[in-house]
Amino acid sequence: MKYGLVLEGGAMRGMFTVGVLDVFMENNIWLDGAVGVSAGAAFGCNYKSKQKGRAIRYNKRFCNDKRFCSWSSLIKTGDMFGAEFCYHTIPSSLDVFDGEVYKNNPMEFYVVCTDVNTGKAVYHVSRSAEYNELEWVRASASMPLASRIVHAGGRELLDGGVTDSIPLRFMEYRGYEKNVLILTQPRDYVKPHSKSEKLVSLYYKKYPNLVKAYCSRPEVYNQQLEYVRKAEADGRAFVIAPETKLPVGHIEHDPNVLEKVYNLGISAGEKYLGEVRKFIGK
Repeated sequence: MKYGLVLEGGAMRGMFTVGVLDVFMENNIWLDGAVGVSAGAAFGCNYKSKQKGRAIRYNKRFCNDKRFCSWSSLIKTGDMFGAEFCYHTIPSSLDVFDGEVYKNNPMEFYVVCTDVNTGKAVYHVSRSAEYNELEWVRASASMPLASRIVHAGGRELLDGGVTDSIPLRFMEYRGYEKNVLILTQPRDYVKPHSKSEKLVSLYYKKYPNLVKAYCSRPEVYNQQLEYVRKAEADGRAFVIAPETKLPVGHIEHDPNVLEKVYNLGISAGEKYLGEVRKFIGK
């Protein structure tokens, strides 16, 4: 039986996911494959490279660096999270990503992106940490309005959360019969429509399929949560989620807030560690 890991996005809510994954790594909890969406991809790749502590470390270190995330970066480059700095400079020289371990780890790691022309999810298996592969991770985390469209694999791509925020069905389709899910919203969360829908409709009017996907995201997301609940009731899924709304927004410049959300993830990981071991038979 193959065991999978599903990592929801949520920008800096992803520090919760980082905390859970660091507990997994510290306790040798390794799944056979994983899929990450948006921040779930950007931070979750450290699980495949077996680098406990890296994601919280560099986020705290650079959260006040304008090259990392700022309105000035958005104005100057079109990316609120600096494309070159975040996805290439940091992992290559400032807080080195272990590409060798990542490449040699047989665990499959998928990233979810959205094709802006079709309005459909694209699933890419990332096998290395080479420049072009990291562009797929960047694409997965490139939020509409806050990022430029990313070109990778001959496609034009944006945030995977637009089309498949919780890709449990995808992992089951890939043969992962049991999956651990790390969500970044409480279990009872109901996704509402966003005030940004009108602006997205205007800004991306050349991409009607993207606009349609963006505006229908709440219904799709809430249906996915129902599917997750059923899978959990059937014993096919194990869910770890914050007990209450996480005290952090999409952007966060206070390292203490990042640490607080990370520690909530640590606490959740430790709380459910025994149940996760039982679920995956280890």
